[in-house]
Amino acid sequence: MRIGILTSGGDCPGLNAVIRGAVLKGTEINGQEFVGFRDGWRGVVAGDIIDLPRLAVRGIAKEGGTIIGTSRTNPFEGEGGPERIQATLDRLGIDAVIAIGGEGTLAAAKRLTDAGLKIVGVPKTIDNDLNGTDYTFGFDTAIEIATEAMDRLRTTGDSHSRCMVAEVMGRHVGWIALHSGMAAGAHAILIPEQKTSLEQIGAWVRSAADRGRAPLVVVAEGWVPNHADDAHSERGLDAFGRPRLGGIGERLAPMIEELTGIETRATTLGHIQRGGVPTAYDRVLATRLGMASSDLAQDEAWGNMVSLRGTEIERVGFEEALTALKTVPQHRYDEAAMLFG
Repeated sequence: MRIGILTSGGDCPGLNAVIRGAVLKGTEINGQEFVGFRDGWRGVVAGDIIDLPRLAVRGIAKEGGTIIGTSRTNPFEGEGGPERIQATLDRLGIDAVIAIGGEGTLAAAKRLTDAGLKIVGVPKTIDNDLNGTDYTFGFDTAIEIATEAMDRLRTTGDSHSRCMVAEVMGRHVGWIALHSGMAAGAHAILIPEQKTSLEQIGAWVRSAADRGRAPLVVVAEGWVPNHADDAHSERGLDAFGRPRLGGIGERLAPMIEELTGIETRATTLGHIQRGGVPTAYDRVLATRLGMASSDLAQDEAWGNMVSLRGTEIERVGFEEALTALKTVPQHRYDEAAMLFG
């Protein structure tokens, strides 16, 4: 079996470990051959591939990014679509596809699978917002990066008696904000699942300051204040029609300063959360998912993705991952909120 691997959407620590795991298990155990599509779905539509023998994946598990490139290309736009893609796969002698990506990638994979293409998936999102799996690789690394950044912000906040606002990724869910904020000892954590008033935020900030602390506020990029209807976006739409978020921290900081009289500064961590080498946990998880994806293709379990349930790798249908986002439950936020102020 000749398999094409693609990585699509935002880059993520652990992508290379998935590729390595799939190639090693596939070539050594399952008798498979691998190629990589360059730059996600763009490479699938255009037939742009590179060979992925065992030698090509040597030592890449510890590297960040993806050796085959990624993009946010929509495979149904332009010259894409099921018939065009199947014709390209036939021309290249590719029997199946392993699609590594998040919600947009897996939604496209499901549509293509429903049209008869042979595709299996590996869930990928640092936001940890995909249903059907307990954790996604890259999430642990993002938390580590964000927590370290917040620890550094705390020292400058303490030195100047400032309130520091740290904006982290999280379009629809607040898992990164919740975990990194709790780890860094934040005095307020603002997530998309919870609409919080500016007055409440000001009260938390003043409470911390009154105790002689430099307040730290962590906000997810998709957080919406209770007086607004939509997340802050000023950078247009991506290829899947979703708003490009970012900048809520910079808008929030002057509001906090006006409310409390405390000098406030904001830092947006942005793409730094995606960069660098993956943590040991993410390397192991990504490797296991990659190996399992080879088995998924070997079993011709098209329309399924590999998943982490507890400590075991299982397989679930694309539809389970796409039915709803995995949001932060109320009890988890309430647990963290006990530490605010």
